[in-house]
Amino acid sequence: MSAYALPTLSQAQTLRIEATSSSLDWNAVTLAKGHVFVAGPRWTGFSGPAVGILTKNKDVAPFPNVEWNAWKPGQDATHHFVSVNALHTAPDGTLWVVDTGTPSFGGAPVPGGAKLVRIDPATGHILRIYPLEPNIAQTGSYVDDIRFNDRHAYLTDAGRAALIVLDLETGQARRVLENHASTHAQPERPIVMEGHIVESHPNQPLLVNVDPLEVSPDGTWLYFGPMEGPWSRAPTALLDDPTVSPETLAAAIQPWADLPPIGGSAMDAEGTLYFTNLKENSLYQRDSSGQISKVMSDPRLHWADAPTLAADGRLWIPIAQLDRLPQFHQGHSLIKPPFLLVSIDLPTAAQQVRH
Repeated sequence: MSAYALPTLSQAQTLRIEATSSSLDWNAVTLAKGHVFVAGPRWTGFSGPAVGILTKNKDVAPFPNVEWNAWKPGQDATHHFVSVNALHTAPDGTLWVVDTGTPSFGGAPVPGGAKLVRIDPATGHILRIYPLEPNIAQTGSYVDDIRFNDRHAYLTDAGRAALIVLDLETGQARRVLENHASTHAQPERPIVMEGHIVESHPNQPLLVNVDPLEVSPDGTWLYFGPMEGPWSRAPTALLDDPTVSPETLAAAIQPWADLPPIGGSAMDAEGTLYFTNLKENSLYQRDSSGQISKVMSDPRLHWADAPTLAADGRLWIPIAQLDRLPQFHQGHSLIKPPFLLVSIDLPTAAQQVRH
């Protein structure tokens, strides 16, 4: 039996549909200041805003405004969203937007496009823009997701296989562990959905380099891995120190968890990792001792993407159906509308949120 094919928990979990959309293929959600924010990348071809806020009617309104969501090819991208892949609420409650800057799947970032945008979620005021220069977000890069640890943020480059370490005070970013075994996808671990290997091109399995990441509750470890697994861990003290040599950092990488291909993850304050198992349309949890158990399975959890923990203990998950997009089926869409935004009550009551 594989490490992640364990019996379902006895507690009955409930899945609640929070919102639906036919115009936004959302792959990101976060909650801040009483609001729900969603995002979806441009390359999926849908017309919804790059970043949206759920209205009282459960519609998606552009956030922070229409202008930030109105970028067109050829325009300056410095103050527009080009293609957003992740949202995250920082420990101080601010909203962070990860803009890959790449309008097409696998394409190069446009000038000024790759950036992080820190926003006041209550007012929509832009607090700071962190440009990701061409030496950081390179041709072939896909800046994927972000986590925080004191004055540093860590990001994954799912395109060119590296971690990015950002000093939040100076704005300086560094690439580390480039093409290291821990950041590089392994072809022998394909993504399987609905009985078929997901392919980027005919007879070419979709390979996604380092993608999910989490920081341990005590801040001493960064956990990360390719979308297909396995996960490794790195000491944050070494990641944060720009004087540490690549060789020293590489020697400090340790195996952490042999997880399957996942859509996304979230970690609570106790160190429990919640992750979506793509093949099984399921949500699993891994507790701090390493014990893995299934929370629930549901056919609606199809390519359940990056989840987020709410203060009330529910896990919010955008359902992206990414493997059904035309890009992966020779131009034929297998999407089953509408896209769902769901929440699930977790087996442990009153989970504490970990940023």
